Amino acid sequence: MSSELPSLAEKRRILQLETLHDLAVALQAFRPEPELVDELLQQVCSVLDPTAAVAVTRDGYGAARSVASVGWSSASVEGSELLSDPLVEDLLRQDGSLLLLEGSLAGRAYRQLLAAPLVYRDNFLGYLAVVDKEGRGSSDPSFSEGDRRFLESVVALASVSLDNVRHLERLEEENKALRERLRQDPAQGKIVAHAPEMTRILDLVERVAPRAVNVLVKGESGTGKELVARLLHNRSGRSGALVAVNCAAIPESLLESELFGIERGVATGVDARQGKFELADGGTLFLDEIGDMRPSVQVKLLRALQEREVIKVGGQKTIEVDVRVVTATHRQLEKLVREGSFRQDLYYRLKGVEIELPPLRERRGDIPHLIRFFAEAFCLQEGIEVPPIRTEAAGLLLAYDYPGNVRELRNLVESAVSICEGEIDRDLVLSLIGSSSQPPPSPQLLDLATLERNHIGRILRLTDGNKSAAARLLGIDRRTLARKGF
Repeated sequence: MSSELPSLAEKRRILQLETLHDLAVALQAFRPEPELVDELLQQVCSVLDPTAAVAVTRDGYGAARSVASVGWSSASVEGSELLSDPLVEDLLRQDGSLLLLEGSLAGRAYRQLLAAPLVYRDNFLGYLAVVDKEGRGSSDPSFSEGDRRFLESVVALASVSLDNVRHLERLEEENKALRERLRQDPAQGKIVAHAPEMTRILDLVERVAPRAVNVLVKGESGTGKELVARLLHNRSGRSGALVAVNCAAIPESLLESELFGIERGVATGVDARQGKFELADGGTLFLDEIGDMRPSVQVKLLRALQEREVIKVGGQKTIEVDVRVVTATHRQLEKLVREGSFRQDLYYRLKGVEIELPPLRERRGDIPHLIRFFAEAFCLQEGIEVPPIRTEAAGLLLAYDYPGNVRELRNLVESAVSICEGEIDRDLVLSLIGSSSQPPPSPQLLDLATLERNHIGRILRLTDGNKSAAARLLGIDRRTLARKGF
């Protein structure tokens, strides 16, 4: 029994189908665009037998991205030359493959050229061209209609793959940019609020933010007053910037010029500069620790709020400003008003809406969410894996009272992640919070002031009396530590 052998045409058709299959499989694997274009050209040449071939891709602005060539006399072919050739316009008009006779492309003369565009969703990505079919014993070698259909099938597959590659590259670039922004400070600006005490506050912030009313944010150090101020600004719709001033960190002699600006020549070597009110024009001015502002500056601040204008130190000209003021303090302003150290009229001007943030010990439902958030954010910033937290360690973290509030919790979590060996265990947490082998005492056993002093004392012992290191662990600045009598 005999069987007929396949003809040369059938063999060529089988080769084309096998190549299309192999190419479809190869193009599914993600690879850089230059590698994909080179693979594409090699597969086409293996079937069509051209004496030369070239593939070029371009970006959305018309510039060349990738170039691959075979059989060109020069060592390399310029993508700009390939993309500026009239062939491109012919392909765009043709909207399909194109067969040309007697011409030249990128300095190479040809007898016959077969080209097809790389197009996906009407987006011209480039083209592939083969030049002068090899003789292989034929007296008049030329590209056939089958060759044309094969090339069109190849570029149809390749165009989808190219678009996918570029889409993935864009996603990777966006992801890289996002990760880089997060690396700067992943936890900055994020308010984690699951406890009812905080969700009610955030609802109030959302209602108040679009209004022009001034807001006074109260709460212990480390409760997130600046984050609330930032959220108020971000939700306000105001076009200007958020400008922050820590009234406790600037000496009284400089605070006035810091707020209102200063004219040139007021003192030797002093240049004119804008104050924070001017810089916040159209936006929000956040005055942190307003309770530490001296009475002499309070008078000028009140005038600025009432008149909506400022005068620079050493100046005469009034400057109109459109500023929404958000203030914050950990002190009891009502008590300061009664004592005469804070102006009553200024107090009522500032407290258009009053928001009081609860200490972390009164919103314990947020602690596990905060632990997870700070651990993940810090590990992302450092490029490391998030370590597991053992049950006993998590229990200690949940039971602790955090006199430094959310800021202390963040620093404690970051410290634990930094020095743990594979996991965060009970002993590590105990060493960081400065406790004995027993869990931290219940808040009912000691008053808050005693708990705070005891904890600060433990942290100071842990840092061998280094107050700067202790302040960092507590999440407060050195001045706050000094005000607490240490």
